[in-house]
Amino acid sequence: MSEILASLRSLMASHSPPLDALVVPSEDYHQSEYVSARDKRREFVSGFTGSAGLALITKKDARLWTDGRYFLQATQELSAEWTLMRMGEDPGVDAWMADNLPVEAAIGIDPWSVSVDTALRWQRAFAKKQQKLVQTETSLVDEVWKSRPPAEINPVVVHPIEFTGCSVAEKLKLLREKLKNEKTRGIIITTLDEVAWLYNIRGTDKKVSAEENGIDVRDYADVSSDVVLLASDQLDSTSEVKGTVAKVTKTDTAMGNGTNEAGGNNNDRIWVDPGSCCYALYSNLNSEKVHMLQSPLALAKALKNPVELDGLKKAHVRDGAAVVQYLAWLDKQMQESYGASGYFLEGQSANKKKDLGAIKLTEITVSDKLEGFRASKEHFRGLSFPTISSVGPNAAIIHYSPHAETCAELNPDNIYLFDSGAQYLDGTTDITRTVHFGNPSTHEKACYTAVLKGHIALGNACFPNGTNGHALDILARIPLWKDGLDYRHGTGHGIGSYLNVHEGPHLISFRPHARNVPLQASMTVTDEPGYYEDGNFGIRLENVLIVKEADTKFNFGDKGYLSFEHITWAPYQTKMMDLTRLDPEEISWLNTYHGRCRDILAPYLDEYEMAWLNKATEPIGV
Repeated sequence: MSEILASLRSLMASHSPPLDALVVPSEDYHQSEYVSARDKRREFVSGFTGSAGLALITKKDARLWTDGRYFLQATQELSAEWTLMRMGEDPGVDAWMADNLPVEAAIGIDPWSVSVDTALRWQRAFAKKQQKLVQTETSLVDEVWKSRPPAEINPVVVHPIEFTGCSVAEKLKLLREKLKNEKTRGIIITTLDEVAWLYNIRGTDKKVSAEENGIDVRDYADVSSDVVLLASDQLDSTSEVKGTVAKVTKTDTAMGNGTNEAGGNNNDRIWVDPGSCCYALYSNLNSEKVHMLQSPLALAKALKNPVELDGLKKAHVRDGAAVVQYLAWLDKQMQESYGASGYFLEGQSANKKKDLGAIKLTEITVSDKLEGFRASKEHFRGLSFPTISSVGPNAAIIHYSPHAETCAELNPDNIYLFDSGAQYLDGTTDITRTVHFGNPSTHEKACYTAVLKGHIALGNACFPNGTNGHALDILARIPLWKDGLDYRHGTGHGIGSYLNVHEGPHLISFRPHARNVPLQASMTVTDEPGYYEDGNFGIRLENVLIVKEADTKFNFGDKGYLSFEHITWAPYQTKMMDLTRLDPEEISWLNTYHGRCRDILAPYLDEYEMAWLNKATEPIGV
């Protein structure tokens, strides 16, 4: 890391103008959460492997900001040259730079990796000391990164209407209506999942070699010049869908012109989402003619149509069967190889010494087995994110990522947490379960039960239309708060339809931006409270929910009320529960849910797996 920092500081000093600081964000040119290997610039300079964070390098200082999910992981991965800045506890990066960098300091950014919103916010913070944001012509990190991985180029496939439920033509028609309503003549769409959703295409990386769906495919390198042409209303199109240009190579930038298709829209503004569009493209526009508003596709994508909802439900059934098969297999392996008391019985492990030929169970080998169960299911296309497979202290690292060289071996005396999901043609899945194959302590049971109570409380919530996720977040925390416990992450996020596993614009969280978008019927959202003790264990439980209209006795204010429908099916480990802490309604809900697990998953399980599930879902408290 010392050599990397020294090389960057040398480039900063020789830059024109010389840079007092360099910002290295986590995001790629599309503000993606999960980026390709060649775009992991922040990881390269800092050594921190978490998916969220921002690095700041000054002449003599190196700091990394990240959120509560990664505090523990960052302390383990950062070298002594780096200072960890805990978001929500320490000053934010904009405030720190404004207060600690000198008057008229030059702060360098790669404008392709910073959103419009972020850049403008920093400029406001810098104004009091006449500090300035400097756009570097090239990425300074890329100049230093001599072994930068090559681009991954994979073909895009058209996603059939049997899974999308809506044609490209219909989506474009609705989009152009929104352009007209907002008095704009075009829009720049840069987020990968929005482009994929709009054009009904999918792929691990985007590469189109010919026209798809009547879309004019342009070279990615031309995007800047095409935005200039769009701004001056000189962007030509030879596509059948007039006025729509898509750049779909590694990156997907879609530019739509609403003039011809929106009934004579003569307005001269271009719609830009300030939270996702990069500052580089925005800088090519006349700021006085930019309509700054969240992309209309964000909400349209989040509101699932009936075909998408049906596909998501079916995908979660198959996925639930894979999770049950995994748990049944893992239970047997833990008993046979480690002398564990198992999933159902409490008691100290026999500390059985494994035979030379016995299977060694590590966080990696067991997660590979889980992927194998999923891969056997219809429509499987891969994982929706790298599996979090974590034992004991590793489970306290909220977004832990095991590596083959350093991962832990399973231990019957420790909690095991796995957070995983898959991509199926008909839907995306995300589930977390926490289990113990030995003798959980009274404290572990109490913590698990508090998390479970919060999970049940949120999933059973009924609330009026217009309620946002910030208002609901407290429901999952109250049982933990009663014991003086809490967790440092949000409680729920949307799920894509064979798209991003983390999907907005809505979320359930304590963070202020969770107030921005109310929950609406046909949205998906996860329910995933947790509790983590550094150095000991972590607990999280997660199901995917669908927001639906509630059938209430009354309708105060004629608002209409909403509730949730669970679509994830896998048992909760009753051995981990302190039944004295569960009230009758919670026990009744658990028994009903477990009964549905048996009925729904039975067609996908063999005799042994079904017997295991029957035992795992036996009624409690009766």
